[in-house]
Amino acid sequence: MESPYKGKTGLQRLVNATRYSLSGLAEAARHEDAFRQELMLAAVLVPLGLWLGASGVERALLAGSVLLVPVVELLNSAVEAALDRVSAEEHPLSKRAKDYGSAAVMLALVNAAVVWLLILAA
Repeated sequence: MESPYKGKTGLQRLVNATRYSLSGLAEAARHEDAFRQELMLAAVLVPLGLWLGASGVERALLAGSVLLVPVVELLNSAVEAALDRVSAEEHPLSKRAKDYGSAAVMLALVNAAVVWLLILAA
């Protein structure tokens, strides 16, 4: 059985998906301090990575590793928002889920740092 929340198909689906995505980016920028900080970091590091990379692969790795950080932050924020919506009370499983999301963001940051160090130190 298909979900009653499924939207349109074809071009209208693409238009709707784009609108929802832009709304999500705007909401994250408005309400999530960490996301705003990571966007500012990406605004500096992505162009820098495109300039510093000696090959297409290096440029892709430098920029892509930085862009992965706000992607993971959005997923972490989505988990946190869903958990906060379900219950405001503290629960060990909610804490675990939020900690997992935070760890994922940390690993994305470490990944970016390692990629940059390995490419720029070579």
